[in-house]
Amino acid sequence: MCMRCGKSLEEKSGVIFGYIHKTDMKNLLRYKKLYLILDLDHTLLNSTSLAHISSEEEHLRGKVDSREDISKGSLFNLEHMHTMTKLRPFVRTFLKEASEMFEMYIYTMGDRSYALEMAKLLDPKREYFHERVISRDDGTQRQQKGLDVVLGQESYVLILDDTEKAWTKHKDNLLLMERYHYFASSCQQFGFSCKSLSEMETDENEGDGAHATVIGVLKRVHTIFFSCMLPSLTELEDELAGRDVRQVLKTLRKEVLEGCKIIFSRVFPTHFPARQHQLWKMAEQLGATCTVDLDDSVTHVVATDAGTEKSRWAVKEKKSLVHPRWIEASYYFWKRQPEESFSVDQKASS
Repeated sequence: MCMRCGKSLEEKSGVIFGYIHKTDMKNLLRYKKLYLILDLDHTLLNSTSLAHISSEEEHLRGKVDSREDISKGSLFNLEHMHTMTKLRPFVRTFLKEASEMFEMYIYTMGDRSYALEMAKLLDPKREYFHERVISRDDGTQRQQKGLDVVLGQESYVLILDDTEKAWTKHKDNLLLMERYHYFASSCQQFGFSCKSLSEMETDENEGDGAHATVIGVLKRVHTIFFSCMLPSLTELEDELAGRDVRQVLKTLRKEVLEGCKIIFSRVFPTHFPARQHQLWKMAEQLGATCTVDLDDSVTHVVATDAGTEKSRWAVKEKKSLVHPRWIEASYYFWKRQPEESFSVDQKASS
């Protein structure tokens, strides 16, 4: 069905969605389900051109999984697309558990043929997405993603993506994912000079990796949103009308660094407005208070150099001196990370 005029569309004409009428939304809410929008690349999986496989990744060619039983595999050689794709660890369990709480959509800036091929790898039995696959061919804004394509009420929608800039109008719905860089070409694309996971012949941990973390967050959001449910559908509609999943997400996020007061030391470029820096914004979203005034109420000094005046003060006053990655890790894992795991090397500056 055309999202603009309501005309029925053939499959080849583009995305096939049933317009989400109020009736459909009532049914979803009756079954305690919300909407979940999932990005593909660097969120659920990582792909590379076969031509870009490095010499240290050649071992992968002999480790690809058979497509006879896709549901058991995670590394696929798609020769017809000249592509190799690696599914992120825990993704199958993640999709299974998320499907019990959400109606899920794939939304990618890749083209439609690629999106459908990835959907086959992730959902070979068509249990989770059905026709709910959105590609750049279906978007209404160039280089931007929008919930106008999904047609669901924003207060009932969560988004999982590795790129905040793609959702400038819907940041409050977004759970930002740490990017999954399995292949060397992916690292190079984002300017990293380090070896990729595949080159090191390792991978994210199934038990406490990105998807294992975020499914826990989704469960908490879902539980809070549907708490104190009322028995009748009419009462349910009235009760849920005032609820907003974005507020639930915001509240949970602010619990992560609640009670922390942070000052930064030589982390931002000279003359850069501190309050506009991503780290400052992240810390505040996590519930921390950020300041430019050094006093006894400060609990954390964030720095990369232990030799700065503020860093030395932190050591002297027995305050936490942590690397900026402490904030990032706490943000992605939705949990305050151990400060000792992100200490600033004092020997290098002595």
